Amino acid sequence: MEILYWFESIRHPVLDTIMLILTEFGNEMLFIVFGMLMFWCVNKRQGYYLLFVGFFGVYINQFLKITCRIQRPWVRDPDFTIVEAAREAASGYSFPSGHTQTAVGSYIGLAVCRREKWVRIIGIVMAVLVPITRMYLGVHTPWDVGVSILCALMLVFALYPLFRRFGTEPKLMYPLMGILTAMSVGFLCYMAFWNFPADIDTTNYESALKNAFKFLGCTAGMWVVYEVDRSVIRFETATARPWAQVLKLVLGFALLLVVMEGTKPLLNRLFDGSPMAHAVRYFLTVLFAGCVWPLTFRFFARLGTKTDRTAGA
Repeated sequence: MEILYWFESIRHPVLDTIMLILTEFGNEMLFIVFGMLMFWCVNKRQGYYLLFVGFFGVYINQFLKITCRIQRPWVRDPDFTIVEAAREAASGYSFPSGHTQTAVGSYIGLAVCRREKWVRIIGIVMAVLVPITRMYLGVHTPWDVGVSILCALMLVFALYPLFRRFGTEPKLMYPLMGILTAMSVGFLCYMAFWNFPADIDTTNYESALKNAFKFLGCTAGMWVVYEVDRSVIRFETATARPWAQVLKLVLGFALLLVVMEGTKPLLNRLFDGSPMAHAVRYFLTVLFAGCVWPLTFRFFARLGTKTDRTAGA
């Protein structure tokens, strides 16, 4: 707590605002944006790599949270104060830090798989800044942050050699998918059947159970996406002009959010509030991202060709 008290002593309203902005670069939604950017527009293999780093990281993070059940710093030490604007987003147990896991996995993953110097510099800087913001805001301890950094780095460097071979050995995806499936089913069984203590926080337990069903839906969707793309679609990523790539990303992500959020009320009603609705919703979301939207990529690749030919005539 000494480090957190030091951060508390240097707080200033301007610095608070800066830290609140920077901490959002470890938001789960940003991980989805990066994943789709790579998967749709830059390099499919690298997109798979970042998505798998993220998926494995979320599994480990959620398992540790619900298993260790460590309270937030201000709960453990009532004399400690946090930046109040950060309180609402700091729900759930404290250990380990989800924002840190997402940031380090995404940004260091980008730095590892891309050769551009500016990408690597930005990636490393953001991977350092986001964990600092979590401690400055008072929502995580150095232990929360440190374990997340370690887990993320282990995944980044363990998975990268496998995905480097992915282009020549595509069947390497199957054991990875198998591990992902085992973790997904295992976590769901753990949440459903493990005899948790009676004093477990109900809100945190229900959130973890909901996430277990989300993981199941994502994993099932990844199986379908990989098989359909490998045997039928075989889409290309970096074939469109830059402005068409931006359009493809923006429209695709907007529609992805429509599928993710727009189906929620209907599925909740169909499943009568059962958590299985989350599994179906995330299955459909992954299916859209990997099977439906890529069907438009040839259209985006042709955008502007007629104009270019006319201009050159």
